[in-house]
Amino acid sequence: MAYPDFNLDHHWLPFTPNRSFMQQPRIFVAADGMHFTTHDGKQVLDGISSLWCVGAGHKRKPINDAIKKQLDTLDYATAFQASNDRAFEAADLIASMAPGDLNRVLFCNSGSEAADTSLKVALAYHRARGEGHRNVFIGREKGYHGVGFGGMSVGGIPANRKAYGTALLPRVDHLRFIHDAASPAFTNGTEPERSEDLLLELEQRILPLHDPSNVAAVIVEPVAGSAGWYLPPKGYLKRLREICDKHGILLIFDEVITGFGRMGCNFAADHYGVVPAMLNFAKCVTNGVIPLGGVICSDRIYNTMMQASAGSPEHAIEFFHGYTYSGHPVACAAAIATLHLYHEEKLFERAGQMGKVLGDAMHAALKELPHVVGIRTLGLAGAVEVAPLAGAPGKRSYDIFIDCFQHGVLVRPAGDNIVLCPPYIVEKPQIERMVGVLAAAIRRNA
Repeated sequence: MAYPDFNLDHHWLPFTPNRSFMQQPRIFVAADGMHFTTHDGKQVLDGISSLWCVGAGHKRKPINDAIKKQLDTLDYATAFQASNDRAFEAADLIASMAPGDLNRVLFCNSGSEAADTSLKVALAYHRARGEGHRNVFIGREKGYHGVGFGGMSVGGIPANRKAYGTALLPRVDHLRFIHDAASPAFTNGTEPERSEDLLLELEQRILPLHDPSNVAAVIVEPVAGSAGWYLPPKGYLKRLREICDKHGILLIFDEVITGFGRMGCNFAADHYGVVPAMLNFAKCVTNGVIPLGGVICSDRIYNTMMQASAGSPEHAIEFFHGYTYSGHPVACAAAIATLHLYHEEKLFERAGQMGKVLGDAMHAALKELPHVVGIRTLGLAGAVEVAPLAGAPGKRSYDIFIDCFQHGVLVRPAGDNIVLCPPYIVEKPQIERMVGVLAAAIRRNA
């Protein structure tokens, strides 16, 4: 099928330069395993798990069969004042995988909704415990927490703040970014060492400025994925948790990207040995086949909010929040099948093993190329950072992305970074092809 066979006039593509796209459309019509098929019949190797989502590879029969069976059994049921068996089963399975006392799952439809949900939980929790004045949120520079107004407010993406700044939440501050000129430029499977304490500013400026007693939550990505796979310095997340605990502040991990196997284990929280108060998830939970997201809350949060309502009428709602599709039975069936498939095929362990292959391949093939200024690899993901073209930040990486696509490999441009994060089923020859195509594209765009 060629794209003239269908009308391109009405679909406004998200996070895409639409004018450029229409000059050279890139349209997928099928997928299987590690590959896409384009509208003109070309095979494209999926080097980014379709935006971090497709951990088990495309067109997995156990997941598809579970969806079909669920559609023939219970296609949809309201989430308000009732629920469905699949939602309870999925919540039980997800809670069993989460670390520490993260045992209560609030379902939504995406990472964006998960971010906003977790912020609302934080406000409601502090109100329930008699500290409703805690309404300041702290995010981090270059952090990405979706496209809802709450998530954009705590996020630190300059383009969002430029376009929507007048409507963002007012009581928000931001930590320094975890990477700068003093950070190690090349890291392969290790936590970067920093002599500077990046959290001194939190203790000595940000918290005194707002007063810790007014701060509801700190929200961070354990690894800054959307910005370009930037890794936290050694000990950073443990120290952040200690600071939050000291001042009664909730710590929220946004694991939409790192959750469910990308780090070679269940969550980045497991990798770093830090249990947050809440953990946001989406993407790989259903292998990308159906939208599903959620927030895993600690027992402490849930119990506090239930106890605060103990004196209210039994018909009173304890947490005034939800979505029409919260715990959708088909999405939950997809999640159950996906998580079982990960376990049966030991795909998280495989992601950890193939992550070493990816890291070694990227550092060996890309480090000495023109304009390469950094490479960061950890888990089954890596980013190569290139020097920007003068006066045109992001263009060099975008041109490299286009070049790779034309040569049959899908990579992700992120600012001046090019990211690889393949499905967990990736084979060594496929990694070598991804990295080889990327290396050739970097040379051609020198």
